[in-house]
Amino acid sequence: MVTLPDGTRVPALGQGTWRMGEDGRARKAEVAALRLGIELGLTLIDTAEMYGEGDAEEVVGEAIAGQRDAVFVVSKVYPHNAGRRAVVAACERSLRRLGIDVIDLYLLHWRGAVPLAETVEGFEALRRAGKIARWGVSNLDVADLEELWAVGGAACATDQVLYNLAERGIEFDLMPWCEGRNVPIMAYSPVGQGGRLLRHPALAQVAARHAATPAQVALAWTLRRPGVIAIPKAADPAHVRENAAARALRLTEEDHATLDAAFPPPRRKRPLAIL
Repeated sequence: MVTLPDGTRVPALGQGTWRMGEDGRARKAEVAALRLGIELGLTLIDTAEMYGEGDAEEVVGEAIAGQRDAVFVVSKVYPHNAGRRAVVAACERSLRRLGIDVIDLYLLHWRGAVPLAETVEGFEALRRAGKIARWGVSNLDVADLEELWAVGGAACATDQVLYNLAERGIEFDLMPWCEGRNVPIMAYSPVGQGGRLLRHPALAQVAARHAATPAQVALAWTLRRPGVIAIPKAADPAHVRENAAARALRLTEEDHATLDAAFPPPRRKRPLAIL
């Protein structure tokens, strides 16, 4: 479990929904996968108005119908919808698609032209109105977060960023900055994209030691630090179960040495990686 700044505890391993809702033929399977994940304790579900232009939120809404109290729903607003008035309308659209009254955590998807101070104002208005329980950001680097804090952003509940073995840049500065302020990191694409990361021999080597899969090693590695939430996407039952089982995997010092040799931690500031 990971504790948010307001004391709320959420699962360190949740479910992502990027690319869900894009093919109507897959909807039944996607809903079933999310429901299975909920049964297995992966009750934090991340989505966004951008995913399928709202269709992913509808998939989530169908999956959580009848069990709203069991899930923690995260959604994200487009930067161009993050103005003080536009964000209210965008949030209400997301609520309708999700079929819920309150979004548990509402994020700015990435930084755009709208001033951060205006977005904070809009988020706080939504929170006071009971439309969202808390808010955060995504794809913001240290300089952006420092600016956010300067305009009243200390209520930020998370920064959702790309983080996996092949993309460790945040460990140099962003992760320590957030840890110092008790702001959890939410890691998207924790097992990489396109399968390239999972084909690396180092992951196969570590997986063999534990009778695990490379994906489980990648997830266990991401979850090794307190204050990190991982949101892998899975659209089939076997994949969901594989992800859930990664919670029981404990990597050894030898494992970490193997992975660090293959994927060295950063020794200098790197640009924030974004998908």
